[in-house]
Amino acid sequence: MSDLGRKPVTDQLSDKVTPESQKPTTQKMGDSVSGVYDRAAGAVQPDSQKSATQQATDTMRSGADNASNQSKGVAQSVTDTVHSATQGVKDTIGSATGNK
Repeated sequence: MSDLGRKPVTDQLSDKVTPESQKPTTQKMGDSVSGVYDRAAGAVQPDSQKSATQQATDTMRSGADNASNQSKGVAQSVTDTVHSATQGVKDTIGSATGNK
């Protein structure tokens, strides 16, 4: 069950379990747009006005979004560290060989 104007939970689950490679471009775009809309609707609608199912779905999505953002942050941190270390090695070699 979903709240008025929200994408049904069953449709959201179906979108997630269907591999992207099996979706036409129009469906991928539609999933993206509806996902953005549903996140926005979930953010502005008070929990007290949501069904229990919709509230649980929004909570799970929020947790998944936070985990995704944190993993992106960790990946960026690793990338920055590797870049910094690589630059340090290049600078050291450049100094040793007289090349900059």
